[in-house]
Amino acid sequence: MNARDFGKVAVLMGGKSAERDISLMSGGGVLKALQSRGVDAHAFDPAERDLVELKREGFQRCFIALHGRFGEDGTVQGALELLGIPYTGSGVMASAISIDKVMTKRVWLAEGVPTPRYTLLRRGAYGDQDVGRLHADLGLPLIVKPAREGSSIGVAKVLDPKDMRAAVDAAAALDADVLCEQFIAGDEVTCPILGSGEGARALPVIRIVAPEGNYDYQNKYFTDDTQYLVPCGLPKGEEEAIQQLVVKAYRVLGCRGWGRIDVMIDGSTRKPYLLEINTSPGMTGHSLVPMSARAAGISYEDLCLQLLADAALDHEQGAAKA
Repeated sequence: MNARDFGKVAVLMGGKSAERDISLMSGGGVLKALQSRGVDAHAFDPAERDLVELKREGFQRCFIALHGRFGEDGTVQGALELLGIPYTGSGVMASAISIDKVMTKRVWLAEGVPTPRYTLLRRGAYGDQDVGRLHADLGLPLIVKPAREGSSIGVAKVLDPKDMRAAVDAAAALDADVLCEQFIAGDEVTCPILGSGEGARALPVIRIVAPEGNYDYQNKYFTDDTQYLVPCGLPKGEEEAIQQLVVKAYRVLGCRGWGRIDVMIDGSTRKPYLLEINTSPGMTGHSLVPMSARAAGISYEDLCLQLLADAALDHEQGAAKA
């Protein structure tokens, strides 16, 4: 597709979520890449401008580089559907389900996709007894996280029962739903997916080796201490099995365009457990989708162009299927 065929393109970045700073970094990279290939691309921050201006100013496509709420949760996607402006990534329903880690788990479990055991606590509806049962139900250590945040914001690994209440309360301060999850000890990997439906394909798996096994917000974005191994170095056959599994998980959620699924591999059984999916993954200098794409021979600029070329509207996808 010729760069001129894209028309005037808005790179949506920033936004109102807790991941605003990361989104600005992602969006800046995407904007520079598209402009370098001759695309008429412009920055657009929905936290500072009304989305209606997209229509008024003649934008014909949107590259969504927003992360988290009000960008990755179906809200912006719904607004763009009403405006009739094609956008990158998953549609309204898939975005809304995928940002909610509990809803994602429910769909995956219904479709036979392995994910760690969990307990859901709701803000204002749990007491000391509920929190006190967690380690008996899920074992220790366990993971506590807000159900609808990304970039490891609000995530805690609880080693001692006495620290449980503080971890749950901290997560509840960020989200009404708190996900308490079985901890899987073993290899931490992630796998991006490109495309839609039967055309979806997995990129190379990346194995993540973080300092003391702590892949938190700081180690994700602001240090060079975390190792990202691609080729991943997993035993023969494991990478292919994980790729097949994540493509299935992506399809059953109805995702399109692109995504990235995080996986833990049990160190003793070698069974993979899917943790969550990102439907608008990071595109920063530390981000994993560009890293995996590069290993597959796709440059950052080509990746951005491919994602933009796949921009679509939900109702057009439905019409095409019909």
